[in-house]
Amino acid sequence: MSYTPSLQALQSLTQHDLEHVNRLILESFNQPIPMIHDIAQHIVRSGGKRIRPTLTLACHHVLGYAGQHHIPLATAVELIHTATLLHDDVVDESTLRRGIATANSIWSNQASVLVGDFLFSRAFQLMVASGSMDALQLLANASATIAQGEVHQLMVAGDLHTTTEVYLEVITRKTATLFEAATEIAPILAGYDTLRLPFATFGSTLGIAFQLVDDALDYAADQAVLGKTVGDDVREGKITLPLMVAYAAANEVERIFWERVISEGNVHDGDIPHAIALVQKHGGIATTLNLAQDYANQAHKALDEIADGLPKQANHHALRALHDTIAFCVHRAM
Repeated sequence: MSYTPSLQALQSLTQHDLEHVNRLILESFNQPIPMIHDIAQHIVRSGGKRIRPTLTLACHHVLGYAGQHHIPLATAVELIHTATLLHDDVVDESTLRRGIATANSIWSNQASVLVGDFLFSRAFQLMVASGSMDALQLLANASATIAQGEVHQLMVAGDLHTTTEVYLEVITRKTATLFEAATEIAPILAGYDTLRLPFATFGSTLGIAFQLVDDALDYAADQAVLGKTVGDDVREGKITLPLMVAYAAANEVERIFWERVISEGNVHDGDIPHAIALVQKHGGIATTLNLAQDYANQAHKALDEIADGLPKQANHHALRALHDTIAFCVHRAM
């Protein structure tokens, strides 16, 4: 029987804590300004697996943490993520996320930006309420780094000469940073400073693998699987690894095509299927998924290092669930 990785073990492990997180999220949305409540509720209804806060909760289980401060911090992680989604959809002019109309397409860009700002501020209130200055500093730094990554991505949009190094820099900042912070919170609250680095490494490498798979899916998945319009990265002139591989291997005619579509932003009918075909022709998806697996292997290695330094009250079942999560994040594209 073949093994199909899933989030079931992770979700079962954190179900009780996640109920508290969801309750706190809903309380955060219960505001006297109706638009805040309406947009926030729309985002909740659009789904999502809550992977980032669930990772925060699971990492605390690994260390046998018995307090309650991880609940507001896991909630803060999810609110930061949600705020970035609201802002991203405005920047990208997206109309679909997880198969549902985006908030900016229903209300307005202004409303989405302002509610995103509110969610950031609410996240910081929860960080302060946790009472951990180290956790506050970690998440504050992460928020700043994410913003840097978004600006950096905007700067290289349409630049077909973007290097792999720059691309990895961008996805590390805009995606992996929050994964890293989400997992590093646990050793901070549990008082295991010597484990901060391996927990951070686990989160960061998992986050990079996660984004690489997302970038591959934009050229490989159907809309029902992807939850957004396939080929959005092409329409938005985003430089991702699948495209970079295809451009590097392109002949003269193909390069002219990429320059018109990506650099000039001049997209014609039929260009998206052609772009997808070129990426597949030159192995852009396979190359990206192979690199994702490399980072996933690094994440597994970080968990092994954590296992070696675990306290007696550690939860090895929780550690196994984190290994399963790595496999799920990579193999959801297979």
